[in-house]
Amino acid sequence: MNDFFLTVHILAAILCVGPVTIAAGMFPPIARRVLTSDSPDVGGLRILHRISRVYAWASLAVPVFGFALAGSKQMSGERWLIVSIVLTVAAALVLGFLVVPAQASVLAVADGAPELRNEVLPKAKMLSMTTGIFSLLWLVVLVLMVVRPGHHNG
Repeated sequence: MNDFFLTVHILAAILCVGPVTIAAGMFPPIARRVLTSDSPDVGGLRILHRISRVYAWASLAVPVFGFALAGSKQMSGERWLIVSIVLTVAAALVLGFLVVPAQASVLAVADGAPELRNEVLPKAKMLSMTTGIFSLLWLVVLVLMVVRPGHHNG
């Protein structure tokens, strides 16, 4: 059963966290270009926002199967794992409460009047930082999962 949980945990991380990280990271520069354009085309932004929303929910499979794996291997008390869980929660909060709502507010006015687009431009610029934080949190979780500092069970 451990092999199954590990396989699904890794597969979900690759297929769910990877795409949401890429889509969220691509959104800000495209948003800035669209917001400053004379004839904005929001099709790409809509797709990236949809990927961010859908894959955010799908990526919940990663911690679910991670918890199942940790429980079956009796590793729930490992420090590196606890830190990974805290960082995963932080990443989920950044994505759910900062990145996706900011994307939605940018998208809401991206094909509107130039004045509205200018008002939301600072939010699009700030989105680069929040998506960077989201990506960095996942990077640290990945390193912890691979290195497992302090783990002694081979």
